[in-house]
Amino acid sequence: MSRISRNDPELTHRLSRRGMLGVAAGATAAALLGAAAGPAAASASAPTASSFGRGRPVLPPGRLGIQLYSLRDKVGTLGFAPVFAELEKYGYDEIEFAGYTQGSAGPITLARLKRLARDHGLTPIGSHVGYYSDDPNAYTFAQNLDQVLDDAQALGLKHIGTASGPFRYGSTVDAWKRAAQEFNTYGAAAKARGMKFYQHNHSDEFAFAADNPKVRLYDVLLAETDPDLVHLEMDIYWAYAGQFRFSKRPDGTPAPFEPLDYVLAHPHRYPLFHVKDGVSDPTNEFGYRMTDVGDGDIDYQRFISAVTHLHGQRQSHHWQTEHDNPTDSLRFARRSSAYLHSLREKC
Repeated sequence: MSRISRNDPELTHRLSRRGMLGVAAGATAAALLGAAAGPAAASASAPTASSFGRGRPVLPPGRLGIQLYSLRDKVGTLGFAPVFAELEKYGYDEIEFAGYTQGSAGPITLARLKRLARDHGLTPIGSHVGYYSDDPNAYTFAQNLDQVLDDAQALGLKHIGTASGPFRYGSTVDAWKRAAQEFNTYGAAAKARGMKFYQHNHSDEFAFAADNPKVRLYDVLLAETDPDLVHLEMDIYWAYAGQFRFSKRPDGTPAPFEPLDYVLAHPHRYPLFHVKDGVSDPTNEFGYRMTDVGDGDIDYQRFISAVTHLHGQRQSHHWQTEHDNPTDSLRFARRSSAYLHSLREKC
């Protein structure tokens, strides 16, 4: 049974608003994309009030996490234990690290961190670590792979990854092929220890290669990494920002894409997702203004349902809320969890 109460007037108001926004956003998207849109976009329908009725929960049980970067201010002032206690109350099941101290109040060992998570019913599911650095002693995959994997094992992580883009050698096709081979190396080392290596995207990954404007860099990453060794964590907000920024090639010719289509075509490559929301704003360079999950225009009823309806995939993915700079990070965590737990499949 969910630990989240649905008798929340604020949540009821947000759901009603979200349904109306979905209708408007769906009509706008249809007008903009037309017949050029991908199959997932063309078949999607906007959410209505019935999306939040009595059907099966959209969110699979035991699969809601949070990227702790969103709570770095509270971890820094309160420490991990009080923050974990709040996340337990809000109905979270999992956590993803962004460093193992995050400025926490006082030093903490990995064993203590693992125990604190367990005591609050939270499973550490992954962690973001840097890809490379000019400092040979840096805590990155390129400079200290064994230490990174040792620490991940100590925490019992099943996934270990990076939020760095594959731009180490530039933005050409060959540069990304070279970075992809390094990712394959990290993936093989992680797999040998029973973990999955993953890369988390921002919007720039969906740009076009500097030396070939017909090639999207993200497609190079998919093609050149071994699917058994390199996995992907789609940050859904940044993927839609990429859609806004890079639906035309540098010469202006249309090149639309639908982020969800990548997942539906390669569901086993996406064990993790960042659930981050944004209000549509064409005046913003990214097309959205980041907000709490449920307050924006990204249709999570549609997105999560599409993935979990794939054969055998309902429990195969982990959904982690995130906000880069929330006004009140604990409020963000609480409201985002309540919203996602409230979503119901259409009957």
